Formats: sequence, structure tokens, C-alpha cells
Amino acid sequence: MRPRAVLVGAPGAGKTTVGELLAERLGVDFRDADALIEAAAGKPIPEIFFDEGEDHFRALERATIGTALESFDGVLALGGGAILAEETRKALAGHTVVYLSVEFADAMSRVGLGAGRPLLALNPRATLKHLLDQRRPLYEEVASVTVPTDGRTPEEIAEHLAGVV
Repeated sequence: MRPRAVLVGAPGAGKTTVGELLAERLGVDFRDADALIEAAAGKPIPEIFFDEGEDHFRALERATIGTALESFDGVLALGGGAILAEETRKALAGHTVVYLSVEFADAMSRVGLGAGRPLLALNPRATLKHLLDQRRPLYEEVASVTVPTDGRTPEEIAEHLAGVV
């Protein structure tokens, strides 16, 4: 069993929104890795960051994604930082990985001031710019399909992907 598609991208790329629409079009289930982590931990991600720290969150994230890649056959959306772990990047090899690329202006308008996004809590604009620059090569490394999302609706993106994955 393996996911039909795994969506990666920066905060604001539309992974959850597009993922839900794509799963509906494909007639499969949708799972968001962040929601799976929250369910396993029994608390929201910002609380995990605050109570146990980012390292603990990333360990939960690696374990959750590893399990999902082996046991889930729908559309799986990963958190924006999941690809930072070499273990996760290696686990994605051989999967259909869709990189939803987004440029700074669109990402900023979508995430706003970062409510509920621990890494964007302090200086959302500068942090988001840094995350986009830092992570883009990693998203490109794991992607088997890259889809620019700027100026496109989630419905348009999902419709396009339904014909690709």
C-alpha cells in the first residue's frame, strides 16, 4: 500500500486544500500529516513546539510520515518542514511526490501573520522568505511533479493533478 500522491510545499502552497480536492476527484481518502501528528500527540502542533520543542515535533513527524507512506493509499499532505529530514526525503523516493510551488507574495497572502504556525510566529514575512529560499531545493529534490500555484485556484490545481497522478 502506498499513497496515490504525496503533496509537499511551503506554508501557503495549498497542500491541505488542494489535497482534499484532489482526493475527492480521485475517489480516495485524504490525510494531512500535521493532523495525524496532532491526533497522536493529543494536542495542537504549536503546543508540541512550546511544551516539547521542535526536535520532539520533528521526531513525531518523521515517524508519522514513515508509517503513512507504508500504510495509506490516498492523498497525503506533508507539513512544510517535513522534507528537512534526510530520512523523510529518502522515504519519499519512489513515491509520486507533488511539489506545490508558491512564490513569496502568494504565500504571504495565504498564511497571513502565521496564526497556528509556530515557525512563523515571530517575524512572519522574514521567516517565510527564509523558509521559501531554504527549502525550495529540497522540495525540488523529492518532487516527481512540480506545479506552480501562483495565480491559480485550488480547484484548477486539483483538476490538473487528477490527470497527472
